[in-house]
Amino acid sequence: MRLQVVRELAADGDELSCSHFDLPVTKSTTTHHFRVLRESGVIRQTYRGTAKMNGLRKDDLDALFPGLLGSVLTAAARQADGLRAG
Repeated sequence: MRLQVVRELAADGDELSCSHFDLPVTKSTTTHHFRVLRESGVIRQTYRGTAKMNGLRKDDLDALFPGLLGSVLTAAARQADGLRAG
């Protein structure tokens, strides 16, 4: 689920609200996944009115771990392509 969130944020390139994500889990589990991503420094969350907006901390991640995010996203895309082809 967390990888799906990161992939969508990377593909969009902007901030997305929590309600944008259609994860096949309960709301409390979704909240947990966002908290883990936020506390680990992968995403940042800000409020815009009543919406909680999520943004990928790409620059911070690239500074700390050069190339890691790109490698993870590439591997995830290959895996997703393999699942669709199989």
